[in-house]
Amino acid sequence: MRLAVCATPVEEMNLQATISFPNPWTFKTLEDVIAVGGELTAENLQLSYSLGIFPWPHEGYPLLWFCPEKRGILDFSNLHIGQTLKKWIKKNQDHIVVKINHDFSAVIKNCRLQKRGGQKGSWINKDIEHAYTALHKLGGALSLECYIDEKLVAGIYGVMSKSYFSCESMFYKIDNGSKYAFIQLVEYLKASGHVWMDLQMITEVTEAFGGKYITKKEFLNRIGCPQR
Repeated sequence: MRLAVCATPVEEMNLQATISFPNPWTFKTLEDVIAVGGELTAENLQLSYSLGIFPWPHEGYPLLWFCPEKRGILDFSNLHIGQTLKKWIKKNQDHIVVKINHDFSAVIKNCRLQKRGGQKGSWINKDIEHAYTALHKLGGALSLECYIDEKLVAGIYGVMSKSYFSCESMFYKIDNGSKYAFIQLVEYLKASGHVWMDLQMITEVTEAFGGKYITKKEFLNRIGCPQR
């Protein structure tokens, strides 16, 4: 595996948000929804993630913003890699080139197009794609890409806030591709000084890696959200 970092995140963004989000410490959510409506912009994304809030579009509804009572996270000390996946990595890693921030637009597009069992479509709509790409250009979102013979075969992206990383989505074009991308992302974040990351919700895949749920209170403490 070879790693290439192709862009340097901006150290700090000073953007003006247009949404005044409720206090996540005290606001009583309904089905984990903390706010409704507003524009999906890089500025509003920067503010929302600093408060532990993320957008999740639902067809037929205004834009919904969530701050779940149970939050999925992964402590890197608990990362578990199964024996079958370890064997796959040992066999294939020499052929895979891993890059950071090389082609964010391609990653989020492929995440949008990825077919997922039990889902009719993707929550990643054009507005999501545009807003997170804009956030990436300002240094607030990160992508990791996996290439074989210069062809993009897997990738993952998320939001890089001041105090934590929030994993958003991943895709694959080869078996185990997204799992390998996930592991490489963990290694990159560890090398950058992180000891955990936000998963928002726990899936079968992230649970197998060691993901777990914590309370909203514990999550807000972890990210240093002020009790205003």
